[in-house]
Amino acid sequence: MVINWPGLNDKKKAELIPTLAITDNWILLTHPLGTRNKSQPPLKESQRIARAEGKCSRHKGWWREGKDELATHSMTTEVWIKSRGQIPEATRMALQEALEVKNTKDTGSFGTEDLEEIHRSGTEAGLLGIYNFPGAVYATDGSNDKGVMRAGYFKLDEHRGGCCQLGRGEEGNSSNRAELGAACLALEDAKRKQDRKPIILLSDSACFLSSSQKWVGEGKTPSMHGNPDADIMRDIVQLLRERIEQGLLTILLRLRHTGVTL
Repeated sequence: MVINWPGLNDKKKAELIPTLAITDNWILLTHPLGTRNKSQPPLKESQRIARAEGKCSRHKGWWREGKDELATHSMTTEVWIKSRGQIPEATRMALQEALEVKNTKDTGSFGTEDLEEIHRSGTEAGLLGIYNFPGAVYATDGSNDKGVMRAGYFKLDEHRGGCCQLGRGEEGNSSNRAELGAACLALEDAKRKQDRKPIILLSDSACFLSSSQKWVGEGKTPSMHGNPDADIMRDIVQLLRERIEQGLLTILLRLRHTGVTL
């Protein structure tokens, strides 16, 4: 059992203490409770096994915007276990390294424990039923870093993905172009599979969906003229048209951040 001590109010802590006193199969995470950042046991008969500063926590309220950037707090993080409890040295070292991590973003996990399944079912993707979708799910994302565009996708049901660097700067560069490139990669992958499955294509880009919407529905006659990303959009429209002609369902869906939700 892993306990986020600062995340509990006084009532919850009081209810939990009797259970922690008679068990030793728990790990407790907390910020230093002593004055001037000094260690202080959160419970009687507890021992500290790790302490460090690092980007091991998300920003407060991160779920409101779907951001996955990690925050460095002024207070350190400590890990405590029961005094009579034992933990393998390899596990202790892994915890210490996790506290010291300097990554700028959180890395998703696909564990199969009951609590992990429950957690995923409460995420934005889980509440939409994406994890139970009877087809293929592609999460796409693109980036434009100083004119260098990259695009990629992740196929949820097969736990694999693909990525590429997108074009040359003189062809034009924008975040929307990178997002379109990621969607195109995913649709091309679905075409190669030839499994005739319905697919959900997830994106965190409102621009991508609005650009695609212009080509959806009868009676619409949009033009590629003047579209700075016409070369990619033309491929996307062709791939979608082929799926429609084959009677294959394609759902385009926007989530706040595909990197977080899957």
